[in-house]
Amino acid sequence: MGVLHSADLRKHEVEELLHLNQGELDDLLQEAEDFPQGRPEHLDAFQRARGETAHLQWDGGAVYAWAATSRRFCDHGAVLRNPALRSRTFAPGKWIGFQPTSQGPATDWETDLGVIRILHTTRRAAATVMAEELSEVADAQGVVTVCALFGDIGSTGPALIAADTAQPQLAYEAQWGTVTKLVGQRLPWWPNLLRRADVISQWSPGAPVTIAELLPEEEETTLLEAAGPWHGLPEVRTALTDLANSLRNERIDSVNRDIRVFSEHGASPDGVPLLVAAHHPTDGYPLPRTDDRDLLTRGWQTLASSQLFEAYEPLSIVMRQDPTLLPFGARTEVSDHTPAARQWATQLRPCAPSALHAVLADDAQDVTFHMDFSTGTPVVRIRSAGRRVWIFLAPLQLPWKQAQLRSVILNDTVWVSTTDRRIHPAPCTPGDHLWWGYGAGDHPTEAALVIAQLMDDLSAEVTLADHWSQAPKGLIKLLSRSHQPGTELSRTALELARAQ
Repeated sequence: MGVLHSADLRKHEVEELLHLNQGELDDLLQEAEDFPQGRPEHLDAFQRARGETAHLQWDGGAVYAWAATSRRFCDHGAVLRNPALRSRTFAPGKWIGFQPTSQGPATDWETDLGVIRILHTTRRAAATVMAEELSEVADAQGVVTVCALFGDIGSTGPALIAADTAQPQLAYEAQWGTVTKLVGQRLPWWPNLLRRADVISQWSPGAPVTIAELLPEEEETTLLEAAGPWHGLPEVRTALTDLANSLRNERIDSVNRDIRVFSEHGASPDGVPLLVAAHHPTDGYPLPRTDDRDLLTRGWQTLASSQLFEAYEPLSIVMRQDPTLLPFGARTEVSDHTPAARQWATQLRPCAPSALHAVLADDAQDVTFHMDFSTGTPVVRIRSAGRRVWIFLAPLQLPWKQAQLRSVILNDTVWVSTTDRRIHPAPCTPGDHLWWGYGAGDHPTEAALVIAQLMDDLSAEVTLADHWSQAPKGLIKLLSRSHQPGTELSRTALELARAQ
């Protein structure tokens, strides 16, 4: 996503920009009520200790844009913000050609104001960097203004960030409709994932729409390459291929969504029609997916328990993209020195590391590998800077059909103590978390619903669907209190709360 990147100006720099004499800015500030507001510059601790004074400074782009709207200073203001552009009639512009630049692919247009270069990128500060590069070249190659994409939609079309070669560090927002008027024809636009030099360089006025494939992204390639060695395990090959196809389909959907949104805006009363210059091919898409969720889960379970190096990267990807495909819940980290964690640790057994162990350990150096065989949960213990923690994926359910919930302990996560004297991290679904106390807008609805389900059936596979409305209000109120770490809530206290 592009961002507005403009230099801050001190008082003497504002006066220099507006061609004012020293001290004249004070008078201007009294006269012009709409002049951009100045603010004290930030001083670090060393500057404050030296007794330095914070000078006023102004956003240079804001001052530059304001100047363009002022009758007195319009000649010193932003080129594309001058109100006179709305009423002037311009001769049709001329497409000069594609330009490969240091900031990405660009197209140059000859207009009555001079050459306008459009950078088809949302790279941060691309417009100011490009304008500065051009300002150091003789006559700036005729370019007066560089426009880059902001990443979303402005009032008349794709939002633009502009930087003039006369003042390259003073970026400002520009209107797609203004540039379209100067050019005299619909401007070409490419969806984000097709915004490549090999695609953009094919365009010229009147050229047909380019049909371009998406380049495979790294995760998609990794998954497809990993599927190769698993010839004897079709469920693994299916799991890997299905996720790769899912990622590509999502990216294709993103292209089509971009095209639809920006095209529809161009058809609105305030929008300026644009020319969609590239599409993705439709033949063969979307790529096929499998509806057999059990098959996919078996495939990912095989990868999770594998000790092959080739399983590591795919597991890292699925945990980022769709952790629900693994038979585990949310990633959880707890300190090893709490009583609850120490008791739980006695139920763990050392084991050889699986690929999922390796993903949980990441790049830790001092690590040991364990299993909670009652739930099949892989666990790693990491020592770092004198601190020791357990990292694991929460179980989806607890295996004890005969026991009942005796109490819960609140320490790093919700711990479940049972009537057969065992302890375990409470089950949790992927993407959720078990919270209690005040959470700056968060509420312990997930924890309340999980506890309620376990009170009824300790072996229940918990669900957190509609936890905002389904969690018992009394349990929510109880868990919303600021309990001290290690607080144990008995079943009696939980039953009383739920009954409220």
